[in-house]
Amino acid sequence: MAEILLVVGLLVAAFVGFNIGGSSTGVAFGPAVGSGLVSKLLAAGLMTAFALLGAWTAGREVIKTMGGQIVPQSEFTLAASVAVLFFVGFALLISNTFGVPASTSMTAVGAIAGLGVATGTLNEAVMLEIISWWIVAPVIAFWVCAVIGRYVYPYLDAKLELDSSPGPLVEFDNAGILPKPRLGPNTTPREAWSTVLVIAIACYMAYSAGASNAANAVAPLVGNGALKLNEGILLGAGAIGLGAFTIARRTLDTVGNDLTELPILAALIVETVSASLIAFLSYIGIPASLAVSATMCIVGLGWGRATRTVTLGEALGGKSPEMSVNALAAETQEEVPAMGQETETDLAGSDLFDPGTTGRVIFFWLLTPSLSALASYALFALSPF
Repeated sequence: MAEILLVVGLLVAAFVGFNIGGSSTGVAFGPAVGSGLVSKLLAAGLMTAFALLGAWTAGREVIKTMGGQIVPQSEFTLAASVAVLFFVGFALLISNTFGVPASTSMTAVGAIAGLGVATGTLNEAVMLEIISWWIVAPVIAFWVCAVIGRYVYPYLDAKLELDSSPGPLVEFDNAGILPKPRLGPNTTPREAWSTVLVIAIACYMAYSAGASNAANAVAPLVGNGALKLNEGILLGAGAIGLGAFTIARRTLDTVGNDLTELPILAALIVETVSASLIAFLSYIGIPASLAVSATMCIVGLGWGRATRTVTLGEALGGKSPEMSVNALAAETQEEVPAMGQETETDLAGSDLFDPGTTGRVIFFWLLTPSLSALASYALFALSPF
């Protein structure tokens, strides 16, 4: 019976990691693939490598937190571990059914917390610290990107050239013994450096995803000793890589197409800020949601960018233009307008985010970990697990 449970646990863990790889690859490499800078195959390879690196370094602390600090390791029997992983997989199923990206980290923590409450072993201090960061991190993400959007974005846009020119980025001179790379006929040095920047930030995003999400797939099995820490990391990263090479092809298309209206500079700022925040939280052992932080970065960047046409006092007082995708679009003026002046860019097009959709996403972010915690509590309180 124990062997069957272990096999089931490994399969469920692989399923969770597989789905994480499918969704995270699109988030990390969607802009790069959508703009034609890297192929889907190369994106999958880079995602796998850097997710493994993130899980092997910062991800260890998150696995330790989820696998033995929220509740004692002794509570993670094999059956309990499988049940916790089942709740995470079930949350992924619900979110995919309704088209809403659920936070696997929050859902996994909710399931573990339900186990702790049911058995009276919940470490309330650790849980309070985690929840505190869940509240603080999105606020930080919003305001960092709001400041960038209001004060820095126009100058970055004026300095950087992130559009792709026609023709190959790099050509190879085969006249010598060894091929020598050189820039394509239409490629400028600025474009070459910006391409390197896009790919580097995508790899950084993959690193952050691995650091934060590998624990969601394997922490319970590592906590109960069914897997050693290194074995759990390899399983989680391997499953993420499998998802990157398979189902991520569809998410890469989706994210790449969805971000065509969002300038690549804005996407890179969102990725850099959200990835840095999640990498920091991973290093201190806090499981947190990359999706929540990235969404708040988008909202903050749009708000800051749109409110350049009003003074800060007017913006905080509620007087701000309607935010739109155009709020993040490139400036058409040769000079950056002064703060509070109108720009030639129309800020009142399609909404940057639809309030109804945003409310639905936030509702499911709160619902899935809550349901996970309640279902976990009911299961462990009423069953002999």
